[in-house]
Amino acid sequence: MFTGIVQAVGRIVRTNPLEIDTAGLDLADVAVGDSICVQGVCLTVTAIRPRGFTADVSGETLRVTTGLERPGAVNLEKSLALGGKIGGHLVTGHVDGVGTVVTSEELGGSARLAFEAPRGLARYIAQKGSITVDGVSLTVNAVDGERFDVNLIPHTRQATTLGALAPGVGVNLEVDILARYVLRALDMPKDS
Repeated sequence: MFTGIVQAVGRIVRTNPLEIDTAGLDLADVAVGDSICVQGVCLTVTAIRPRGFTADVSGETLRVTTGLERPGAVNLEKSLALGGKIGGHLVTGHVDGVGTVVTSEELGGSARLAFEAPRGLARYIAQKGSITVDGVSLTVNAVDGERFDVNLIPHTRQATTLGALAPGVGVNLEVDILARYVLRALDMPKDS
């Protein structure tokens, strides 16, 4: 479990096996078998390296996500410790689908981004609800069909990979876990 509050921006330096340079993220409390959220994807640490860690990535994970198949910058968050501070919202690291950046508009130091979500996810995205984009907990400003908007404050733009997003880029989306379970319960047939 994670919170969507990015602790460092690391870099994928090799893809097979996946090797991450953690850019100063303290791994003193991380062991082989622990989970780290990488660009919104929960991965299991398979080895600790002097400047980072390695993780196995299945073909299925690569099929349903984006951003792990090539070297580049990635958002990193260590798993939440029981009793730890939740600064964002509860995040599983189980990506629900890949969305696409539609527009990016500058608003002073902030930016307003519009995303297109896969059709099946749109019903889980609500105005003023939470969504995770590439591992970052965000508040949804507006929803119109499969399209939703978020605002990125200057800190989020500087402390995550989201500041570099441009139209056409794919992103990992995880809908709010509470919305997922509430809608599932509403869809269940009533016992008589």
